[in-house]
Amino acid sequence: MCRNQEGKSLENLRSLIDELDSELLKLLNKRAKYVIKIGKIKQKEKKDVLVPQREKLLLERLTSINEGPMTDSMVMILFQQIIDTLKDLQKQKI
Repeated sequence: MCRNQEGKSLENLRSLIDELDSELLKLLNKRAKYVIKIGKIKQKEKKDVLVPQREKLLLERLTSINEGPMTDSMVMILFQQIIDTLKDLQKQKI
């Protein structure tokens, strides 16, 4: 059994990552539900799905609170992908 400097085994660390991945998926689906609700409001009010200023502010906020070890660039890429993926939910006729 391989152990790191903190005494946690590789298997234990992978198990912790699996738990975090499950929690991340739940949170992303929760975020998606809010995105769908926003999409319905935008459709009803005939507003654009794309709001570049909102995306810019979101990414700025996230990078300002980023404490690492991910770089700000990594955070921006990751969240831009989340935003782009979930925009498709807003574009759907719900």
